[in-house]
Parts: sequence; structure tokens; C-alpha cells
Amino acid sequence: MQVSHGIVRSGGGPTGLTIGNFDGVHRGHRAMLQRLVEKTRELQLPCSVLTFEPHPREFFSPLTAPARLSRLREKLELIADAGVQRTHVLRFGARLAAFSADRFVEEVLVRGLGVRWLLVGPDFRFGARRAGDFAVLRAAAAGGRFEVEAMGDVVEAGQRISSSSVRALLAAGDMAGAARLLGRDYSMSGRVAHGEKLGRTLGFPTANIVLRRMPPLAGIFVVEARVEEMREETCRVLRGVASVGRRPTIRENAPPLLEVHLFDWDGDLYGRHLRVKFLRKLRDEKKYDGLDALRSAIAQDAAQARDYFGKHG
Repeated sequence: MQVSHGIVRSGGGPTGLTIGNFDGVHRGHRAMLQRLVEKTRELQLPCSVLTFEPHPREFFSPLTAPARLSRLREKLELIADAGVQRTHVLRFGARLAAFSADRFVEEVLVRGLGVRWLLVGPDFRFGARRAGDFAVLRAAAAGGRFEVEAMGDVVEAGQRISSSSVRALLAAGDMAGAARLLGRDYSMSGRVAHGEKLGRTLGFPTANIVLRRMPPLAGIFVVEARVEEMREETCRVLRGVASVGRRPTIRENAPPLLEVHLFDWDGDLYGRHLRVKFLRKLRDEKKYDGLDALRSAIAQDAAQARDYFGKHG
């Protein structure tokens, strides 16, 4: 998939397009991307996505914005897996936030991206003060400039599949429910960084991934992991137990960290990308009275995780 960043420039030719944040690329998003792929194939147009970085809510309300389900890298990988040919990542800042709805249509969609067919969700809003909606797009498309289509919600058991509903399930520790809406087990990935080596001192060495934003879940989890740089044919699944949180026993108000203790692994992972799949929540994070109590709790967590894998193959 071709990925471009920054200012949208003309000259790319006509395209079929959908717009959105696509956080988590859940089953609702995937249905939308499937419709995009099918329609652009029918119209013989390139299949394109426009998304934003950062999320607009992170720009307007950085302290209260919802936790991200996926990093940009993960989101782009999932969009590519859906069959999209091009994704343009448009930086969302003060300049773009000031665009009127009409200016966004003319400069970004028509002249910049050359849209000929456009698909949006039912609650899509754009432009300064969120003044643009489907009615504005339909009026702008009049006269055959481009076609626009709105896609309805994807609903399961009476529940709308949305990023918000996935976040709520993850926060509640309902990993099976989140996986059902995502269409896959929830995962996080990042580059393994050097830590304080405390896990090794306690007898449970960990691969540490620094989380630059608050994650949508916290606690102790049964996990599987893969080293992303390994070739598919040589990459084995690594099982283990992971902690997501602030390590209150070690330090007050520490930044969030993903710590993964992998069973039956003694290799060097520093600097490599690790993808961690969350299978089951064991418990919430807890502050212990000293390192001996912490060591005992980790040993119990590891035993529970091994028991889980013994029962689930």
C-alpha cells in the first residue's frame, strides 16, 4: 500500500475514497473498507483512504481524548490488509481545524485527492465547528462532480460496533467481547526498549514497550507475542504473561508501560518490534508491600497463564 503524509497535492488522478479515523479498524470499519474496495473495483478507480494524525479529539482536548486502540503503524497495516491501495495521512492541527466545510471539499477532496466516488459513515462531520455533514457533501457533489454514498452502522445483537464500544469492553477486561467486535484478538505492538532490569532481578525478565499514550486497558493478562521482524515461516508464537500499567509498587505516577514475560525464551529482543495479543485478563494492577510480595504475585500470574495455555492448547 502506498502511504503519503502532509499537504494534499493535486496530480494524483481520480480516486475512490473513504474518510475516517479508523481507530482499531474494527468490524464496522472493515465493512466500510470492503464496500470501498468493491465499488472502486467496479468503477476502475484507485482505492484510497484519508485519515488523520493526531485524532482530532486529541488536538482539541488532549487531556480528555479517548485512549487509542491502535498506533498509526498498526492502523496502516490493518487498512492495507483490507485491500486498500493508497492511504493519505493528513496532519490535524490548527490550520486544518480552521478549514470551512466548503474549503475542505474543494482543496482536500476535489483538487487535492481527485475524488470521484466518496464513502462516509452515518455520523461523519468535517470542517470548522463540524459544520459539514452528508447533506453538505451531497450538495457539493451535485452536477456530477463526484458521487457520494453514506454507509449505515454495523450492528451486532443490537449493539453498534464502534471504537467507543471496543474501548469500553477492553476497559472492563472483557477480552472476548472486544475480540468479537474487532474480528480478532486485541493486540498492541512497539519497539522493545531497555528498562530497569527489575524483572530479571525478580526472576521474571520482561520485554518492555514504552506507551506514549494511555492504553485502553490495564492490568495483568495472558498473552501471545510475535517478533515482527522475523520471517513468517520462522516466526513462532511466544506465550507469556503481561502487565499494562504504571507499576505502582515500583514508582508513583510512572508513565504507562507494557511489560511482557515470555515463557521459554532467552533471546535478545532489544530494538525489535513485538506484537502482543491479549487473550484473557487475570487481574487488575495492584500496589504490593515490597518486592518479595510482588515476586510472589508475578509467580502466581505466570502459573495461571501456563494453566490457561494448558487448557486451551
